[in-house]
Amino acid sequence: MSVDEVLGQCRRLGLDGLAVTDHDTLEGVSEAVGKQGELIVVPGLEVSARGAHILALNVAEPVQSGLPIPDTVERIREQGAIAVLAHPFSLLKLSLEERTIAESKFDAVEVANSSHLPYGWLLRKNVALAERLRLPQTGGSDAHIVEAVGRAYTVLESDSRDAEDILESIRNGRSEAKGSGLSLIEKLTKIIAQKRK
Repeated sequence: MSVDEVLGQCRRLGLDGLAVTDHDTLEGVSEAVGKQGELIVVPGLEVSARGAHILALNVAEPVQSGLPIPDTVERIREQGAIAVLAHPFSLLKLSLEERTIAESKFDAVEVANSSHLPYGWLLRKNVALAERLRLPQTGGSDAHIVEAVGRAYTVLESDSRDAEDILESIRNGRSEAKGSGLSLIEKLTKIIAQKRK
């Protein structure tokens, strides 16, 4: 997807903003910031750590991929950013041990992810995990196709539209995951789009 397509979809849906979290790169962030207009753009990336994907929100520099989970979280936090465990459960991969998650000191757990299949069952598992660990909850579209943008999202209370205040709201648990999953056809379209990269 192009940055213009993503921003256009956010505007059509009436979203206040988005976190740009491409895999292991900040490449799309500067273009999104340059075209954001009234939208809030939180710079981020989805880091491929050893054994998990981790959303790094409000980072200024890339975080090395392939590091152990605790080291990745530490590198993210060194930048003053927050580390969100992305899609902790999936039918297609082994799940992380809960002890590993707890010891890694995440700031939040992405409980709603529109790419999850079956969405409702995985949402419940992720919510239960976040509640056991007493971590704030977020939602994300994990969009690889325009139709997925905004399908799952985070609602939060913030003192301002500034990225720092938005992240502080997540840290303090003033966030709630909302949304729905992709249809099977949309999920297949996403898989095809990923293979074309």
